[in-house]
Amino acid sequence: MTARAEAIARGEAAELVWLLEHPALYTAGTSAQPAELIEARFPVHRTGRGGQFTYHGPGQRVGYVMLDLKRRAPDVRRFVATVEQWLIDTLAAFNVRGERREDRVGVWVRRPDQGGGFEDKIAAIGVRIRQWVTMHGFALNVEPDLSHFSGIVPCGVTDVRYGVTSLADLGLTVSMAEVDMALRGAFAPLFGEAVDAQAVLSTENNSSPRRSATSVGPASR
Repeated sequence: MTARAEAIARGEAAELVWLLEHPALYTAGTSAQPAELIEARFPVHRTGRGGQFTYHGPGQRVGYVMLDLKRRAPDVRRFVATVEQWLIDTLAAFNVRGERREDRVGVWVRRPDQGGGFEDKIAAIGVRIRQWVTMHGFALNVEPDLSHFSGIVPCGVTDVRYGVTSLADLGLTVSMAEVDMALRGAFAPLFGEAVDAQAVLSTENNSSPRRSATSVGPASR
């Protein structure tokens, strides 16, 4: 990912989005605190993205987004908000109302069935910007084992009203292929038409093997 981002910054490679699944693991962002790792049930990987601890695993669609903000809008907050909107629009395809919060990055779903003010995070976002090229991205919970989040304080959120959910937890049976189709459809209005898509296997160093990946090169805007 880093090598690709550097090539994009030099103008030697096209922008790219990887859609993939990880084996079960925890990642720690630059703000992660040791006390937030409750039980290291899975391998822990330190990353250069912002944020705290999060979980990745089967049943979760992870997107690594490598876009050149110099050619778009050199505004980090705007980029994060656009990724949030991308996920909100994707969830809308399944009649799920995702929402953003000013004080909590990510996409949230209200859970009135659990009590007043209760909300669950359905998608996490953590990014890094280098030479105005974005890295890392998002994790959308499709059908992961939610008990695996119990080994960490997800994204550093300790308020008992705020938990973690997934499409499956909300009672929806959705395949990963359907999620990818929705992501692709919601991508173009916000970022521009994708110009290529292919099935690939990730061979990136410094990371556990991914189960599979889809690469999508967006058109420049």
